[in-house]
Amino acid sequence: MEIVIGISGASGAQYGIRLLEVLSEMDIDTHLVLTEAAKKILKVETDYTTEDIEDMATAVYDEKDFTAPIASGSHPFEGMIIAPCSMKTLASVANGTSDNLIARAADVCLKERRKLILMTRETPLSGIHIENMLRAHNAGAILLPACPGFYNRPNAMEELIDFMAGRALDLMKIENSIYRRWK
Repeated sequence: MEIVIGISGASGAQYGIRLLEVLSEMDIDTHLVLTEAAKKILKVETDYTTEDIEDMATAVYDEKDFTAPIASGSHPFEGMIIAPCSMKTLASVANGTSDNLIARAADVCLKERRKLILMTRETPLSGIHIENMLRAHNAGAILLPACPGFYNRPNAMEELIDFMAGRALDLMKIENSIYRRWK
């Protein structure tokens, strides 16, 4: 199994990082694309270096590398999770601009009818954001806003991150037990 993980420049890089950690523990191949904005956010929000994150992935591509295998529908990967998904990335996906490799790989998912999960991270939302969400949804993407549940009574930020990462894995049909489900 191969999954593409895109980490855009929105707040919440921890979501993408956690997905990489869990998928590497499961021996699932991951293709990682970090935007330049994401690399800057990493320094602000985490103690991880870009190299730390890249070491978790099976393959890493520059956001401008349109020769990467994931830029083509002929490369067989199961799907993609963009976590976090900035409103800029959402707009690119919703409008098919494919202005970087994250948006191109997302476009591949949509045209090939593969799973595409967008873990959007913004609040409040403007009408433009909502319209782009609807456009992406209507094209086949799954919108998973970073809105963790609290019924599991989280005691730490890691539990909130695990909740969202676990939901993304569930949507990708990857069995996991990193969060407590509703009973």
